Amino acid sequence: MPGGIKGGRMSKPKVLISDALSPRAVEIFRNRGIDVEQKIGLKPEEIKAIIGNYDGLAIRSSTKATKDLLAAATKLKVIGRAGIGVDNVDVAAATARGIVVMNTPFGNSITTAEHAIALLFALARQLPAANTSTHAGKWEKSKFMGVELYGKVLGVIGCGNIGSIVADRALGLKMKVIAYDPYLSPARAQELGVEKVELVDLFPRADFITLHTPMTEQTRNIINAETLAKCKKGVRIINCARGGLIVEADLKAALANGQVGGAAIDVFTDEPAKENILFGIENVVCTPHLGASTNEAQENVALQVAEQMSDFLLTGAVTNALNMPSVSAEDAPKLKPYMKLAEQLGGFAGQISSGAIKSVVIEYEGHAATLNIRPLTNIVLMGLLQPAFDSVNMVNAPLTAREAGIEVSEIKHEREGDYHTLVRLKVETDKEKIQIAGTLFSGKPRLVGIDDVILEAELTPRMLFVRNEDKPGFIGRLGTKLGEAKINIANFNLGRSQPGANAVCLVSVDGDIAAALLGEIKKLPGVVNTFGLTFVG
Repeated sequence: MPGGIKGGRMSKPKVLISDALSPRAVEIFRNRGIDVEQKIGLKPEEIKAIIGNYDGLAIRSSTKATKDLLAAATKLKVIGRAGIGVDNVDVAAATARGIVVMNTPFGNSITTAEHAIALLFALARQLPAANTSTHAGKWEKSKFMGVELYGKVLGVIGCGNIGSIVADRALGLKMKVIAYDPYLSPARAQELGVEKVELVDLFPRADFITLHTPMTEQTRNIINAETLAKCKKGVRIINCARGGLIVEADLKAALANGQVGGAAIDVFTDEPAKENILFGIENVVCTPHLGASTNEAQENVALQVAEQMSDFLLTGAVTNALNMPSVSAEDAPKLKPYMKLAEQLGGFAGQISSGAIKSVVIEYEGHAATLNIRPLTNIVLMGLLQPAFDSVNMVNAPLTAREAGIEVSEIKHEREGDYHTLVRLKVETDKEKIQIAGTLFSGKPRLVGIDDVILEAELTPRMLFVRNEDKPGFIGRLGTKLGEAKINIANFNLGRSQPGANAVCLVSVDGDIAAALLGEIKKLPGVVNTFGLTFVG
């Protein structure tokens, strides 16, 4: 990965495992060349005292990666959550600090879906209550009259990894499945065999409702007094997702008045739930967050998070990240030269721009348009914003741009222009407009355009950029001034839009250009403006 990006290759990355993970996960880290330490059961202040020594943090649900803890994580580059939920990670704080947050959404999908189906059966046939009654020596056969699942309507809220598996199993039971998910396409719904509906239509039609959505501001308290009132009388609710999706007091009231015929709850607003207002209600089935609790799932998510974190720390590959675009292990080497180009273009524009940035347009042309461009856009923004903002990296650059009110656009042109591949950056500030274009020559970044000037140049660690009038004698005066300052010229690149118009001069130099020398160059006849530039080698 380019310099300045957390996640670049290092000699010996170090990972802390602070929750119980499979010994095989520890072996994966070690076999991949990661220095790993497993310290389970530490108190928050104990983790905070040592977290500054680690590049990665592998957790389950016990460790709380709070804003306070992350402030002490000065080296941390990645947090890996063995499981799908990241309620115990302050993702916003991690993003602001440039820390990648990964989860493992697929490792426990089948297990959680199977638990939801088990609760579906338990609700339909009142199995827990019947079991307790029979163990007590009663024979209350008539009391536990159930309902068939066959032909019933199952409403699935959230039809992603887990919800789609639940839908598949329910269809096998010959249920009618309707699904609400804003990200579910009509084609995907048809492929799954479900009917895509709006939430307002799901509530009155469903006999059973099962929740499989993440916790967001949009989904918090999605089951409440108002939505329950819209449901079919006697509806049964299953929640194996997140406790905060249901207003528990409203559910209790709806159970009491018969609007809800039963509920099966695996997750609670406050966990561990040693007491809860839903406990003790006969038609409520409760389990202690068992959705992912099978041997297979626990093993799968542990191995998956170890592989993902190792890939990131060693190669820059990003999988299942919640706060940055994914870069597969296969894509990483393909993107590497483009990442360097993206950083250089953004860095060039950031160092020569003046005023507050209003908008950024990044165009990808030819071969560049066929790539996974999201990480490239992040790196362009990183390079662009680093001169003006502290601690900007690939992870938090989009957030920094958004908070600064910068409008960012991406455009793909799959046609080839003058170059087989091209990235063009257009920056508008409150004072000017800048355009920088670059390509790859033999896999190496090359600048090919500045504003309306065609110019081919390799960007080197130290450079001098000058906008000047296209008049005789300027090159000699500039060369003399650099010579007097004992600055050796390594390469000289010139360009102009047309004879007599403004020209640009990009000079590779062997020494640092002091501010005083820049001031003297700016006073030379014909100079419009000048900048000393630096680029990561």
